[in-house]
Amino acid sequence: MQRILSTFLIGLAFLLSANVTAQAPKKTRILFVLDGSQSMYARWENGQKMQVATRLLGEMVDSLKSIKNVEVALRAFGHTYRVVQGDRSCTDTKLEVPFGKNNHDKIISRLREIRPMGTTLIAYSLEQAANDFPTCADCRNIIVLITDGIEECDGDPCAVSLALQRKGIVLKPFVIGLGLDPSIMDAFKCIGNFYDARNESTFKQVLNIVISQALNNTTAQVNLLDIYNKPTETNVAMTFYDAFSGVPRYNFVHTIDSRGNPDTIPIDPLGKYDLVVHTTPSVEKKNIELTAGTHNYIAVDAAQGSLVLQMNGFNEYQKLQAIVRKKGDMTTLYAHSFDEEKNYLVGKYDLEIMTLPRILLTDVNIAQSNQTKVMIPQPGVASIGMGVKGYGSVFVEKADKLELVTTLNISSVRESIVLQPGNYRLVFRPVNAKQSIYTKEIPFTITSGQTTQVKF
Repeated sequence: MQRILSTFLIGLAFLLSANVTAQAPKKTRILFVLDGSQSMYARWENGQKMQVATRLLGEMVDSLKSIKNVEVALRAFGHTYRVVQGDRSCTDTKLEVPFGKNNHDKIISRLREIRPMGTTLIAYSLEQAANDFPTCADCRNIIVLITDGIEECDGDPCAVSLALQRKGIVLKPFVIGLGLDPSIMDAFKCIGNFYDARNESTFKQVLNIVISQALNNTTAQVNLLDIYNKPTETNVAMTFYDAFSGVPRYNFVHTIDSRGNPDTIPIDPLGKYDLVVHTTPSVEKKNIELTAGTHNYIAVDAAQGSLVLQMNGFNEYQKLQAIVRKKGDMTTLYAHSFDEEKNYLVGKYDLEIMTLPRILLTDVNIAQSNQTKVMIPQPGVASIGMGVKGYGSVFVEKADKLELVTTLNISSVRESIVLQPGNYRLVFRPVNAKQSIYTKEIPFTITSGQTTQVKF
């Protein structure tokens, strides 16, 4: 077994040294959390569960000596306080060997000394494990929980694990169940990546798989597909969220490399991911599973075209924008400035241009790799002189109706208002005139590029 582990990890060390991203790998810290409760005395094929677990774990720890940028530590629970006539300790957990360089022999020695005594307190042990990882800005913190029973101290291991992941203390834990009853296995799947070790042989395999996933170098390539199913779309931000905890794990700006292929990104294979590609509107791909130690391909439909808003003449407005919405949906996607070119997903959109009066355009089509231009008429200017302060409103004539465009400033006697070409009416009453019969109405017309004087 020792020879098998050594061969496996030598190969793994080679893979790590051949980092395809040409970046120094992060330090990986693996905390083994070992069940030392009474049930670990149970027979398991050729010996007790504790004997098998500590022997194989010790061999694995010994083989990890040769792997650079990897540190290990050992925490145990249920191993210092004996259960007597129902009396038990729900705080019986201890960091036996902390993280540090060349501490492998200490862990192996301590494993030989642990004797099963107490109860199973998984939640409290995981909670305390948060303090076992010294502060490190660029480390991968991993917990490997090895147990043969479920929580016996009324704790909530799932909630504790989720909190640790959301706080960024650890990545999704590994859980190795030793000869568990199938009826209780589901209770562990919410804690982390669960592996069922039904016998000693399976435990050997599972331990190898867990360490392989914890250490293997994994890359991914995100293919943003156009309508022809080609990975031509690029230059957008992408966020990888942990599908279990909801925490953002990675942010990248998608890139096409010098050979015309989507760029390779390094990404941890632990857990599942929800990917959000920040196109407009955004697109999502949920529950992405990566294969450790290989190059993974992630395909996302993200066909895009561009939109440009322009004015046929001089733009009198200051910072004119249009609200962009998907066709038939009132959710605002973007405030698009004039003369700005921006990409949108292929499809139909509704525009509300913030002119006076507002211009509503529906069914604006964005086509693959095509620039859609929207041109609006040049406005004119209404120079309104009231002479006195008062209450005034400007209406636009539409068929047989008047639609309110804007209200005048009550504290001003003169205003200049930029308006789109059309027929308007000004309705005004002086502030000192206390009867409605003093209301004045003046019709006027706005022509593109011209100033219209409106006076009482």
